[in-house]
Amino acid sequence: RNERGAVLQVKVSSKSHLSPDHVLEALLNTPVDLDALTPDSVLDERWIKEAVTRSGMKFRWAKLSESRERANRDVLPPADPSRLTPRPPVVTIMGHVDHGKTTLLDSLRKSQIVSTEAGGITQHIGAFLVQLPTGERITFLDTPGHAAFSSMRARGANATDIVVLVVAADDGVMNQTVESIQHARRANVPMIVAVNKCDKPQADPQRVKQELLAHDVVCEEFGGDVQAIHVSALKGDNLLALAEATVALAEVLELKAEASGAVEGLIIESRTDRGKGPVTTAIVQRGTLKRGCVLVAGRSWAKVRFLFDENGRAVSEAGPSAAVEVVGWKELPSAGDVFLEVESEQRAREAVEWRSYAEEQQKLTEEQSAIELKQKLHLDQYRKQREGLTHLSWRQRKSALYRENRQQFAIRPSEKTQREGRSLPLIIKGDVDGSVEAILNLLDTYDAQQQCELELLHFGIGDVSENDVNMAQTFAGSIYGFNVAASRPIQQLAARHGVPLRLHNIIYKLVDELKDELSSKLPPLLSENIVGEATVLAMFDVSVGKKKVPVAGCRVQKGQLDRRLRFRLLRGRDTVWEGSLAALKHHRDDVQTVKAGMDCGLSADGGVDFRPGDVIVCYEERDAPQVTSWDPGF
Repeated sequence: RNERGAVLQVKVSSKSHLSPDHVLEALLNTPVDLDALTPDSVLDERWIKEAVTRSGMKFRWAKLSESRERANRDVLPPADPSRLTPRPPVVTIMGHVDHGKTTLLDSLRKSQIVSTEAGGITQHIGAFLVQLPTGERITFLDTPGHAAFSSMRARGANATDIVVLVVAADDGVMNQTVESIQHARRANVPMIVAVNKCDKPQADPQRVKQELLAHDVVCEEFGGDVQAIHVSALKGDNLLALAEATVALAEVLELKAEASGAVEGLIIESRTDRGKGPVTTAIVQRGTLKRGCVLVAGRSWAKVRFLFDENGRAVSEAGPSAAVEVVGWKELPSAGDVFLEVESEQRAREAVEWRSYAEEQQKLTEEQSAIELKQKLHLDQYRKQREGLTHLSWRQRKSALYRENRQQFAIRPSEKTQREGRSLPLIIKGDVDGSVEAILNLLDTYDAQQQCELELLHFGIGDVSENDVNMAQTFAGSIYGFNVAASRPIQQLAARHGVPLRLHNIIYKLVDELKDELSSKLPPLLSENIVGEATVLAMFDVSVGKKKVPVAGCRVQKGQLDRRLRFRLLRGRDTVWEGSLAALKHHRDDVQTVKAGMDCGLSADGGVDFRPGDVIVCYEERDAPQVTSWDPGF
C-alpha cells in the first residue's frame, strides 16, 4: 500500500512537474496534519485520491508495462521483374494555355475533345490510347495549361516517359511553357518540342526555338538533342512526323515492363460517379490489371469490378502503359497515389489499417512535440516564479504568490472571445480530386488576411449536398462548386437559408467571383472629389439680430461652391478649418451654388478666423468600393 502511495505521489508531484506545495494546498481543510508533511512523506491511499480529485484530475491504478511495437503490415512494391517485355510509351502533352495541346491530341486520335471543354480550355488531366497508322500504340496524357493546374501538370510529368512540349508559333514561350519545362526536368523526362499553329501568317517557329535556348532547351539544329517538329494541329499538318519522332525516342529509351506478376501503377485522377461510385483514372506501370484484382492505394483499397477505356467501353484487362478507369474502390484515393496489387481483401484491409495507424502515429508525434514545448515554457515560468520563495514555508509561499498574482487574475481576459474582423468561410466542391487540389493550391496563395480572413470549412468531391448547405448556414459561409451540380431542392434550400451557392465550370470565372465576394466584405474607401476653389478677398461683419457674424468676401477661382457639400480652409500649406457653411450669399440673396468668376459671401458656425488670401476648397466625399489585394497570378 505504501509502495503504491509512493508511486502515485511521485507521479502527482514529480512527473506532473508540480511542487509539493500544490499537493499540500489540495489537502487544505482535511484532517491531514499538513505542517508535519515533508516533500518525501508518503500519503495514505485515501488522501492521495483526495489530492488528485481536488487537483481536477482523475486517478486510475495502472500496471507499468512496455507498449508492444506494432508489426509493419504495409504493402511494398514487387521486387525487380525478371521477364521484361517492350511496352508502349506514355507521352504527356504539356504547354501554355490555348497553345493547341488538346487540338493536337484530337488530330492524332481523330476526335473532338476540345469542343466539349468548358471555355475551350482543358481543366482536367486526361489519358488516351492512340494507335498510329504504322501500328505503334502510344498512351497520351493531356494536361491543363492554365496557371491554376500546376499540380496536375507535375503529376503528368511524373507518370510519363516522354514530354511533348507544345509551343504556339505565334505566341512563343509563355509562363506555363517554362513551368512545363521545369516539371519535365524535375521528373528527368526527355522532351520533344511541337511548334504548333505554323499555318498562321504571323507564325515564327525560328523565334520559338531561339526563346527556348534561354531555358536550356537546345534543339537539334542548334547542336542540341531536342527534336523540334513544326506542326499545325488544326489542319493536321506534319503530325505523322511528330508521331515518328515520339516512336523513335521511345525505341532509344528501350521502354520495358513485366506483363505478368503483381500489378503496380499510378492514379492520375479520381472522382465520384453517381452510378459507379468512386472511380479512378489509372496508368498501369507493370503487370496486367484484370477484373477481380485487389488493389491498395493510399488509405483506400478496391476489388476491381469494372475496367473502362477512354471511350467508356468495358475492357477485361489492361497491360503496362495502358490507361483505364477503375471501378470498385471502397473509398476515393487521392490523385498521385501509387496502387499495388495484393493477394486478398484481408491483406488489403491490413495494409490500409497499418497506413492509417502510421499516419495517426506521425500526427501524434508532431502534436506531442508542440505539447512538450508548451509544457516546457509553462514549467520554466512556474519555476522562475518560485525561485525566490524557497526559504519560506508553504503557507508563506502561497500567500506571497496570491499577492503577486491578484492583479494578474483581475485583468485576465474572457475565454469567450467574439470573432473580430471580417472573414469569409468557404466550402469547396469539385468533380474530381485534381480539381479540388488545384483550387486548394490557389487558396494557399491567399495573402490578404489583413483585409479579410479566408477560412476553409470543408472540401470534397461530388455534387453539393444538404450537409454542405447546413454547414455553410451555420458558419455564414459560401459554397463554391467546380464542374459539379446542385439539385433543385438543394438550390431552394440554399436560397431559403441565404447561403450563396456559386457553381462554375471555368476555373478563372470561379476565382473572379471569389475575388468579388472577398472585395464585397471590405469597407468602402472614402475618397474626396474637389468641386471648387475660392480665394478670400476681404473680411466684414454682418449684423444678424443682435449678433455680428464674420463674413468672408470671396471670388470663386475654379469649379463652383455648393453649400450642401463640405468645405476646407487652407492658409498656406496648413488646414485651418473643415466643416459646413452656415450661409452662402451672392449679393444679398441666399444661394445654393456659386460658379467660377462670381463673388460671394460665406460664413461658418463656430467663429472661424477667415483672413484675406486664404483659400477655401469645396469638396464632396464619396465611397469607393475597396478591392482585395489578393492576386492569384492570372
